[in-house]
Amino acid sequence: MTSEGAGVEPLTCSAALTHHWLVRRRGGEKVLEALAELLPGAAIYTLVCDRPGLGDSPLASREIHTSWLQRLPGVARYYPHLLPLMPAAAARVRLPAVDLVVCSDAAMAKCMTAAAGSRVVCYCHSPMRYVYEELIREQYVRSLSPPLRPLFRRVVERVRAADQAAARRVDVFVANSRHVAERIARCYGRVAQVVYPPVDVPASPPAAGPRENYYVCLGHHVPYKRLDLAIEATRVLGRRLVVIGDGPATRRVDPSRDWHVELLGWQPDEIIDTHLRRARGLLFPGEEDFGIVPVEALARGCPVIAYGIGGAAEIIADGQTGVLFERQTAAGLIEAVERFERLAFDPPRLHADAMRFGRVRFLREVRAVLASALEREPAGEPRDAALRREDHQRACT
Repeated sequence: MTSEGAGVEPLTCSAALTHHWLVRRRGGEKVLEALAELLPGAAIYTLVCDRPGLGDSPLASREIHTSWLQRLPGVARYYPHLLPLMPAAAARVRLPAVDLVVCSDAAMAKCMTAAAGSRVVCYCHSPMRYVYEELIREQYVRSLSPPLRPLFRRVVERVRAADQAAARRVDVFVANSRHVAERIARCYGRVAQVVYPPVDVPASPPAAGPRENYYVCLGHHVPYKRLDLAIEATRVLGRRLVVIGDGPATRRVDPSRDWHVELLGWQPDEIIDTHLRRARGLLFPGEEDFGIVPVEALARGCPVIAYGIGGAAEIIADGQTGVLFERQTAAGLIEAVERFERLAFDPPRLHADAMRFGRVRFLREVRAVLASALEREPAGEPRDAALRREDHQRACT
């Protein structure tokens, strides 16, 4: 048990943890680390694992089981393109007979096959956006060559069927924000408890004082995170932008046009920490389910400019810990930056606000949810559970 989790006793039940894939240490993996802390004896089951990509994550030293996709050479480099194979691969992962299965899920983690009698708790980062959100799905479809587009739509239908079947096997849903709880209700017709993700908040507040005149974007830059808006807005305003992380959007940066952008790629935690303590502000222009990155920024005294739809609206107090903007356009972000630069922010106040998302709070709240799940009978056992498993396996094969 880490010092941050002191006072929160691990659960002693038999358990298994599932996660969609383990290839990088991002927000979902940090949640999994905290869940693993509560369940120290639990093995982890995932579709694909790249241990070197996990860096110094404590997950790298855990017992990890993978699907048959792991046998494909170099799979960690191209696993996103294996979506058509994922439902069947997940269904063929047979979990051991344990008291508790905890799924850390944004894709296929809940599609793995639990044993009869196991309570299944799903900590849902989000239902799959490219499956349930037409705008995001069609953005991806347009990037494909025309002959592949009908095929992709059929794949999405198959993945949705598998996901819906798996959702019916979950005993308790936990959402990482109110925004995601609403999405779970729409996609699955289920009520979810809300437990905000854990954020490592430094014990001491950052020093007040001037910050350097640049902005930072941080994360895995897929199209819906809208790095393009941050680049365009800072170019128009003549502001420097430091981009940490990689993804398809970073490959579209044109050095001749985007002279003000510095691409750093993935960086260790200490480099990220340094930039969040120095930058004038964090730009967060995408619609996010929660957003651990804005909380990490606040914890280091860095105010946030964020799109005001989604999880960011549950984190940022407009005008106090940052600025929210309503129009997800470059013009909307430019107006927000101009307003932001007329305001003053107090780093110790930002740090204090971030404390409500701390790791110990997460451990206590999730432990209570898991303990409660253990006290209830698995939903529909034994007959209904068997039918749900058959339903799940038919959808996934």
